[in-house]
Amino acid sequence: MKLNRRSFLQGLGLGAISALAARASLPALPPFGTLSDDAFWRAVRAQYPLSDDPVYLNTGGLGPASQRVLDAVDATMRQLQEHSETGHNLLEPARETMARFLGAAADEVCFVRNATEGNSIIAAGLGLRAGDEVIFESHAHPGGSFPWLNQARLHGVVVRLFEPDPASPEANLARIRALVTPRTKVIQVSHITCTTGLVFPVAAIAEFARARGIWFHIDAAQSVGMIPVNLREIGCDSCAFSGHKWLGGPHETGVLYLRHDRLDAVALTGAGAYSGELARLPGEIKDFNAASRHEYGTRNAGLIVGLAEAVSLQEQIGRARIAAHGGALAAGLIQELSRIKGIEVLTPRSESLRASITTIRHARADAGKLFGYLLGKHRLRCRPVTEQDLGAVRISTHVFTSRAEVERTISAVRAAAHDL
Repeated sequence: MKLNRRSFLQGLGLGAISALAARASLPALPPFGTLSDDAFWRAVRAQYPLSDDPVYLNTGGLGPASQRVLDAVDATMRQLQEHSETGHNLLEPARETMARFLGAAADEVCFVRNATEGNSIIAAGLGLRAGDEVIFESHAHPGGSFPWLNQARLHGVVVRLFEPDPASPEANLARIRALVTPRTKVIQVSHITCTTGLVFPVAAIAEFARARGIWFHIDAAQSVGMIPVNLREIGCDSCAFSGHKWLGGPHETGVLYLRHDRLDAVALTGAGAYSGELARLPGEIKDFNAASRHEYGTRNAGLIVGLAEAVSLQEQIGRARIAAHGGALAAGLIQELSRIKGIEVLTPRSESLRASITTIRHARADAGKLFGYLLGKHRLRCRPVTEQDLGAVRISTHVFTSRAEVERTISAVRAAAHDL
């Protein structure tokens, strides 16, 4: 039974309770400019059923979904269950929405469960052999490092790490260049590091890699939804990110972008219905000519519809506006926290090298102690940063974060510097 989203929902006669009408249950988000700046962001905050206690400052770990997203997921899943349909064709409108958001073509978008799964498809699918080399930064999240470390364990792939430079994009490119050898097959970076919020010069790295025939993959878990991202302009070969962080999509959603002219370079590491065609057995699978060949079997269409709704909300708010709001709050944090004796700000000071993440370290207290103090005494939910023994705490500022919450955070860190 072939369905498209509109005809499916209309055909069921569900009218106003459909996923397309879910947003009607909320107060309308006013156009930017019709309210004061603070009033606009309060209206944005009203879109989220997020508790005020504790103050949530961990979007870099997990982003809350808006009510619009929750309603879209609920309505779609109910409709599909009531009519016992997979809703597989509902993925295509969602794919087109995501492609436009990323500056990509729909056939370059594959829906996955998270960034880790997308990274793993690339790591396993490129067919690297013993002695082939992969370069990535030492601050990579386990979801970005483990897929390559697993290839090292299984096939003898050589992993080469560089330490990020917090002060210079040119220095980071130079550190990558210094590790390149004739055996280098892949360069991967986090678009924005999960540790300190450093922004890598991904377009320059893409140009460097392309000139040398090296595959360039981006782990964009910390950038998509935080800042505008146009993958065609960046020029990478592949990119993976989670939908459940800065985008505010449902849990267990994500995207793998695979540039169309590089599609056949990544072998299928799993296959089944929807990844290709086969007339009859025995025979040879004819892979679909799209990144979606890496999707197989029945998927939870309700979650993907919810992810598309999250994208729609971000577009309504405005991607540049989102980046400016979160970045301004982070800038205020950095300015004030850097003045507190006993507190070290690890996030780059340069605006071109940071966005909406602020990472701090206490001179006397480890990450767990500082995290526990901020949560237990001041009701601030941050995230301890233990990667590379940094012993720090990360603060994420996003669309639902207010200036008052930032001021509260500054006061709490000032108290931590005194008390711990």
